Amino acid sequence: MQLRFATQGITGEDYVTSRLWQRARLECCPLHSQGGCGFTAHGTYERVSPPGTRIRRWYCRLGGVTFSALPDCLCARLSGTVQALERAVRLVEAAPSLAAAVREERCEIELPGVVRFFRRRVRATHRGLRAIKGMYPETFAAVLPTVTDFARVLGGESVLVGLREMAWRHLARLPAPLGFDPVRTGVRQRAVGRQHQAGPDPPGVLVEAPTSPADCPVGPPT
Repeated sequence: MQLRFATQGITGEDYVTSRLWQRARLECCPLHSQGGCGFTAHGTYERVSPPGTRIRRWYCRLGGVTFSALPDCLCARLSGTVQALERAVRLVEAAPSLAAAVREERCEIELPGVVRFFRRRVRATHRGLRAIKGMYPETFAAVLPTVTDFARVLGGESVLVGLREMAWRHLARLPAPLGFDPVRTGVRQRAVGRQHQAGPDPPGVLVEAPTSPADCPVGPPT
């Protein structure tokens, strides 16, 4: 299960360079706040992009569930940063067609593959924006579910990062890559499908994590 690690204004490169996963803290189990469930740190796992990215995680023995601290700058269940995703979606929205938008992108693969790559990202992002419209009708009722239109209302450098901050209480129900819900059909996956692969940490000494709750932005969306 993914939880938000509030890192507003931090890029993917900043996250890697500063090894910010070391600062992520989760003081109690999101499922058993009273304790007694065997809640414990569970190392980190690696993401492909940006290179060197690692995600902090914890494990509830009683529930058999892992929790990971996903920073605002990274997409959920999709490789890469939220900023890169937004640039890709804006590129497509501004073009007369999907093929025209991506013709010069991803030169290492053929055009049909590039189209599929971008189509998946655009559809998933627009799905999240439609969900946001339903959650905040007073703000977005008259707005099309596109990054371009949402930007006219929200402004700022990154619409998607701003929306993740705005809707943090609903992230567990928002579809990925904006939110943390991996379900793509009407049938909800079993909890086992949400678990992360276990594995050892890379060599190295971790710095001491912050102890103040103010420095521990990770928390369960409620």
